[in-house]
Amino acid sequence: MDLYSGGHRRGVVCAPHFGAVEAGHATLSAGGNALEAMVAMAASIAVVYPHMNHLGGDGFWLVREPSGRAYAIMAAGGAGARARPEFYRDYETIPPRGPLAALTVPGAVGGWMLALEAATARGGRLPLDILLAEAIAQARNGYKVSRSQARLTKEKLPELLRAPGFARTFLIDAKPAAAGTKLRQSELAETLAQLAHAGLDDFYRGDIGREIAADLVAIGSPITREDLQSYEATLAEPLQVELPSGTVYNTDAPTQGVASLMILGLFARLGVTEAEGFDHVHGLIEATKRALRLRDRVVTDPRHLAHALTRVLEPRFLAGEVMKIDRRKAARWPLGTGEGDTVWMGAADSSGLVVSYIQSLYWEFGSGCVLPRTGLVMQNRGASFSLTYGALNLLAPGRLPFHTLNPALAVLNDGRIMAYGTMGGDGQPQTQGAVFTRHVMFGEPLSEALDRPRWVLGRTWGSPLTRLRVEQRIDGHLVDALEAAGHDVEILPEDYSDILGHAGAVILHPDGTCEGAHDPRADGGAAGV
Repeated sequence: MDLYSGGHRRGVVCAPHFGAVEAGHATLSAGGNALEAMVAMAASIAVVYPHMNHLGGDGFWLVREPSGRAYAIMAAGGAGARARPEFYRDYETIPPRGPLAALTVPGAVGGWMLALEAATARGGRLPLDILLAEAIAQARNGYKVSRSQARLTKEKLPELLRAPGFARTFLIDAKPAAAGTKLRQSELAETLAQLAHAGLDDFYRGDIGREIAADLVAIGSPITREDLQSYEATLAEPLQVELPSGTVYNTDAPTQGVASLMILGLFARLGVTEAEGFDHVHGLIEATKRALRLRDRVVTDPRHLAHALTRVLEPRFLAGEVMKIDRRKAARWPLGTGEGDTVWMGAADSSGLVVSYIQSLYWEFGSGCVLPRTGLVMQNRGASFSLTYGALNLLAPGRLPFHTLNPALAVLNDGRIMAYGTMGGDGQPQTQGAVFTRHVMFGEPLSEALDRPRWVLGRTWGSPLTRLRVEQRIDGHLVDALEAAGHDVEILPEDYSDILGHAGAVILHPDGTCEGAHDPRADGGAAGV
């Protein structure tokens, strides 16, 4: 599968696994639009990249219509009815693995439902059984385990082994499946087949919903049948920031989309003129520190926000924040909290429809719990709640947890529309900033902007480190300059490290042609028709 694909007249898709790219490409080839292609990819990626996402997780969409309207689909599930601090009275914090970690309703499929309603309104006509066909076949007949699934299964096995259903689903002879090994998810295949037959609403209010609820009760999760029955994804207005190059959109609370936009808004005010040097990298790092500090103080369930997040993206606020950045010296950096494993995918078609989508379980394999009747891997997003009274994100029934997920979309002044994003917890806003500045602000080709050495500040992928980690192929003189400025730099042993995220982008050009590219650090690529 090619990492870059351009010049397409009908549409383009990109994803971190070639199996999902094939599903999206097949949908476009069959006459589907970008929203339909994304639903097909979302189902497929849940099968072939189960360590990063699954039907038991959440999802967030940014959609730009041909009319110019941009909107978000917020498909995050709230805490179950029994998920109260007293339910965890034997714990200081919420356990990140096992049944007690599976405490929020899976929202992703609800997002698929709204996406397909929008697809139909845009003339989409492909039936659900066609859109889910590739995912059903991959689950039923087997898929090849990716290198990242093999590595992370081995690394995280001690904390996942006791989660109900994990060993039966993802181990072979009690050992992690090696890369290239074929794995089947038979129960998931039947779940997808039932959804294709009965409709996606069955996931919450039909036979599948009943089986999900029964399994959750059996393993001791605080989610009830009523929680599933009452769930609905929602439409929302995205956040936006105005840059000299155009308007950039991202998702509102409870996601960290505000941090991604704030980084770009601050960096644009620094007046950096060249890519890849000290000013570029140091500027983005220091903007990241300002944005993540603010994020940790304010982002929560939108119903509990102290004020609208649009306030911190206003020019006056950004002008004040950029004055606090030292152009030559690194600011002190505290311990970060964000981590997570995620997939970002993009799709665009020649009608002018552009989609940026992110789907996740939070940590690798989420809670680790695999429901026996449906084959769902349940997320552990609720582990981000606090059990301390007075905390910003205090656990309560129905409350939405904080999300590191945030898909990005830009409408540029030159007429291009770009959907982009990545996985990687706290690294998501940082990688978005690196890719956007390299390609849009400094004109690097898209594939080159994704390929170049990257960095990450703070925790990600479950690491407790707060250092500035860089890929070893980064320029040595740049490393020296960063260290001289006070950055605590760690050089990673890999030229291309998974720690730096799996990024991608699709672009709709003013002439109607499409291009897409995906990260060489992942297992996917881009394809178009």
